[in-house]
Amino acid sequence: MKIATFNINSINARIANLLAWLKEQAPDVVLLQEIKCEYNAFPFLELASVGYEAKVLGQKSYNGVAILSRYKISEVVENLPQFPDEQARYLEADVDINGEKIRVASVYLPNGNPPVNAPRDDAKFLYKLDWMDALYLRAKTLLQNYDKVLLGGDFNTILRDDDVYNPEAFRQNALFRKEVRDRFHALEYLGYGDAFRLLHPTQNGYSFWDYGAKSFELDWGMRIDYLLVSPLLADCLEGCFVDKAPRALEKPSDHTPLIATFNS
Repeated sequence: MKIATFNINSINARIANLLAWLKEQAPDVVLLQEIKCEYNAFPFLELASVGYEAKVLGQKSYNGVAILSRYKISEVVENLPQFPDEQARYLEADVDINGEKIRVASVYLPNGNPPVNAPRDDAKFLYKLDWMDALYLRAKTLLQNYDKVLLGGDFNTILRDDDVYNPEAFRQNALFRKEVRDRFHALEYLGYGDAFRLLHPTQNGYSFWDYGAKSFELDWGMRIDYLLVSPLLADCLEGCFVDKAPRALEKPSDHTPLIATFNS
């Protein structure tokens, strides 16, 4: 079983790259973020042509999440329960893979940094913290009701100094602030394992490189995409790796896929 997360940064702008990657890697499930389109503009037919069903929570021009699967998708939950939100950032569903039911969620956590023209405006940061609190409550409920749970996506969180190319430059960034890191660790304390770190405790695991200043070529990246797995899924974890190939293509997303493989 192979499950991936990929912040696609506009699915219609990257559809050719995405289709080629799906054919090459053949993941069973893909969690997409920043699809940047509404439901009616989503490329369902193109994805079906390479064998994928899709469930979508879209939004015009911004945000948007989707779940792709080569197997049946059911019991879809849009948005975090009990958290009214105009932004399309969370989509959850059951996927039945050869009789094995997995509860998955595509997560696009808010960035939280203030507008450039209003550096003291903390509204986006407070929204981020509230969103993470709601995610914690949902993640706790999922562990109480499902054996195999996977939360994957762009968490806009830098956990450690070695998760970013220049930690000093990001000390006050909303991705790296203590309040955010503490909330992420709270998910781990619930029992979720960081799939990449479980297998690679010292590698940087960068999954994002800014478009400017030859960041990708210089490996000026950060690790902000995660696959969080419940204890029973962690027991099945065989591998987890960052696939850098899509980031090196023409017109790439600024993120690249993170892929985990499981023995059941």
